[in-house]
Amino acid sequence: MTQDPRPFGRLLTAMVTPFRRDGSLDVDGAQKLAAHLVDQQGNDALVLSGTGGESPTTTDAEKETLIRAVGEAVGDRAMIVAGVGTNDTAHTLELAHAAEKAGAHGLLVVTPYYNKPPQAGLIRHFSTVADATGLPIMVYDIPHRAGVAIATETMVRVAEHPRIVAVKDAKGDIAGTSDVLRRTDLAYYSGEDAGTLPWLSLGAVGVVGTSTHLCGAATKEMILAWERGDHAAALELHRRLLPLFTGIFRTAGTILVKAALNAMGMPAGAVRSPLVDATGEELDRLRADAAAAGITL
Repeated sequence: MTQDPRPFGRLLTAMVTPFRRDGSLDVDGAQKLAAHLVDQQGNDALVLSGTGGESPTTTDAEKETLIRAVGEAVGDRAMIVAGVGTNDTAHTLELAHAAEKAGAHGLLVVTPYYNKPPQAGLIRHFSTVADATGLPIMVYDIPHRAGVAIATETMVRVAEHPRIVAVKDAKGDIAGTSDVLRRTDLAYYSGEDAGTLPWLSLGAVGVVGTSTHLCGAATKEMILAWERGDHAAALELHRRLLPLFTGIFRTAGTILVKAALNAMGMPAGAVRSPLVDATGEELDRLRADAAAAGITL
C-alpha cells in the first residue's frame, strides 16, 4: 500500500487553548476559534494540546474535552490531531487511548523530554504508542525543548511502523532530514514557520504553524504556489510573511498568539502560569511585524 504523501494535509496550526476569565477551559471559544482557523485561514488539520495549546498546564480531562468539542465544530472538514506526547510512556499511552476514544484523527507524539532517553528508548517509546492505537502518528522532533534529538537512523527505524506516517520537524538538520526523506515515505512538516519554504524544497509537504493563527491563508497560498512550480511567487510570499513568521516567537508563541487573538476579538483569554501575558509593548511590536507582512491585527 502506498502511503498518503500528505496524511494530514498541507496546512496545520498548533491551536492555542482558549480560557475563560476564571481560568477554566473555554469550550465555546475553542469551537469558534477552530471554525475560524479552518474556514477562514484554510487549515487542513488542527493540532490540539501541543506546546502552543499549553499542554503542560492543561489536565488530561481538559485535553479530552477539547478534542470532543473541536471535533464537533470542525471534524467533518478538518482533521483533529491530538498532542499526546509526554516523557512517560505509560502516560502517553493513556492520553493516546483517550484521544482515540474522543474522536481524534491522528496523534502528535513529541520526543520524551527532560529525562533524555537513549535512541533505543526513543524507538521503544514511539513503537509502543504506535502499537497501542489505530491512529496515524506524527512524531515531533524538537531537541531544543526535549533535550535529545531523534537520530537519522532512529527515524528510519520508526518509519518502518505502518502507523508512524509523519514528522513535525523543529530540528533544522538539513542533511539529516534529507537523508530520512530519501530513505523513507515519512511526510515531513516544518515545525518552524520560517522554515516552511526551505523544507518544501527538500521534499516536505507542509507546516504545523504558530503564526498561521494569523496568516494561515497566505501560508497555504505559499505552499500551493511551490507545488504548482511557481517558485517565484512562493519566495515572494515567504519574504513578505517572514516578519510574522519570526516575530511571533519574540517571546513564547502562545503568549503573542493569544494577545493578537484577544486584540482581534477572537477567543483566547489569558495564558496559564508559568507563562505570562504579553505586555502592551510586545503586542505593539507584533502589530508592526504583522503589518510588515500585510496583515492587520
